[in-house]
Amino acid sequence: MEPRRMHKERQGVVLSNRMQKTVVVSVERTVMHPRYKKYLKRRTKVKAHDEKNECQAGDRVLIVESRPLSREKRWRVSRVLERAVAEESASPDALPSV
Repeated sequence: MEPRRMHKERQGVVLSNRMQKTVVVSVERTVMHPRYKKYLKRRTKVKAHDEKNECQAGDRVLIVESRPLSREKRWRVSRVLERAVAEESASPDALPSV
């Protein structure tokens, strides 16, 4: 019996969590331009399975490759690396008086 192969791991930022048990993650990578040898940033949006619905928009997460879970989901959220900073709503009471 051969050993199981290593799964790909990527870090990304959650863009949306509006679906049930699914999050959209933006994964950023750098590639070198073939002629100019300059490094460019490229982003890919992937759908990842979030079993516990614990991810919020803005969270930094670690996702791992998995078997196809649906038509577009091929990744699972392994763990949340960093929580998003909660934005305070700008209520009229919170504004400083002049």
